[in-house]
Amino acid sequence: MHTKKDLIAVAVIISLLFPFTASSQGSAPTAGATEVLFAQGQPFEHDLVLTAYYSPLPDQCCYVKGNFLADVELNGEGHHGADGTAVYAGMVAAPPSYPFGTRIVLPGIGTVTVHDRGGAIQEWKDAHRIDVWAGYGEEGLARALAFGVKRVHAVIYPPASAQPVESIDLTALDAPPEKLRPYLADSTTLLDIHAKEGDRSASVQFLQDRLRTLGYFDEKPNGSFGPATKAGLRDFYADMAATEPDNSLSERGASLIEAAFRRAAAADPVPAIVDASSSPAAISSAQRTLRFLGFYNGRTNGMYDDTFKKAIIAFQMQQGIVASDSAAGAGRIGPQTKSRIALLWRRKHAEKVAVRLLAMRKIDQLIAKRGDDLHQFLSKGDKGGNVRALQKFLVSKNFLAADGITGSFGERTEQALIAYQKDAGIITDADAAGAGYAGPATLARYRQDIRHLLLKIVREKGWQAI
Repeated sequence: MHTKKDLIAVAVIISLLFPFTASSQGSAPTAGATEVLFAQGQPFEHDLVLTAYYSPLPDQCCYVKGNFLADVELNGEGHHGADGTAVYAGMVAAPPSYPFGTRIVLPGIGTVTVHDRGGAIQEWKDAHRIDVWAGYGEEGLARALAFGVKRVHAVIYPPASAQPVESIDLTALDAPPEKLRPYLADSTTLLDIHAKEGDRSASVQFLQDRLRTLGYFDEKPNGSFGPATKAGLRDFYADMAATEPDNSLSERGASLIEAAFRRAAAADPVPAIVDASSSPAAISSAQRTLRFLGFYNGRTNGMYDDTFKKAIIAFQMQQGIVASDSAAGAGRIGPQTKSRIALLWRRKHAEKVAVRLLAMRKIDQLIAKRGDDLHQFLSKGDKGGNVRALQKFLVSKNFLAADGITGSFGERTEQALIAYQKDAGIITDADAAGAGYAGPATLARYRQDIRHLLLKIVREKGWQAI
């Protein structure tokens, strides 16, 4: 028999807050009595304690255990119940005494069928535990968290009895994206998520937050990818001169929005109108900005001279602000020219940062593909691929000899790790807390260093070098 695979029992977390145990129910499990009821082949009534679980997908904004692999590792891999049935709306997990195919009418929820089991799914004299499948991905997780713990009086139909038609509408159960906020890591970026038209998820809400900060989304973020979100994406891409789809968040689109967001607080490069009467400081700022945009090749001297004026006119004509050097406003940075300069300045900075973000994304994917992405804490006595990855890294940093790559965390690895931690400023001495232990701070620094190491190689020798 295979139990839930890839089906994360949010109920496990909820149970920590609302522990339904044998002692809390006042009696020990009574599976025998339940089996007798099923053997009679007639419908019967019983109190049920309901919780919910979901199926994780890649590219969620957040996970119960921190990342997709960790969530999968929690309960295995797959998308089927214990009887082999593919997960679907209407599937539930029940105690072992409930035969597969049992149908249950849950008041206020619907009519469901037993296809699954779970280690925490037990029964007591006055209540049986049932786990309701809540859906896939972020919406499923949000729905499972919002579902919480419910106690109902249900009618249970054994497989041999005349059963009602299965019927449940998951969309009728709340799945508020804000339920996922506590699971959203501080390091999450738009490149870590996936959002498309029609979605209702925390990823969409995350995207809307970014667009709103940048001035491309006027509504309160609600996690629903509809016309307003499409319009925001379309307007942003137009300003960035990007030809990305507006009905889904592409990788390049995500990098541009993320890059622009990181510079959202930056002041406009030309803060005021610039003409012959402007201060040297204002003129110098405009000169530096036009040089950055490729229109000015003169000195940053704070002088409104002919070279600078021609640079302004060249920019205005290229942007269609004036038709000739004799047009009204030509050679003067007025409101329209100032606004256009700021837009192109933001665009160029966003493009530069986006290139770096995409490079880092590619490096992260390469690290994961190589198996060098450490996603568990390590200490003396541990063995396996994660230890080998750590040892390879310590060798590359010259803290461990090449023959120290063994996959076994022993004394040499511990001393090498301590040396690295001291060098990186993670600990002050060998007696400090966490010395020789690859915990959160060490793994965060490891990821940063291995990224920068590979990025340096790419910059010097190209992608083919790694």
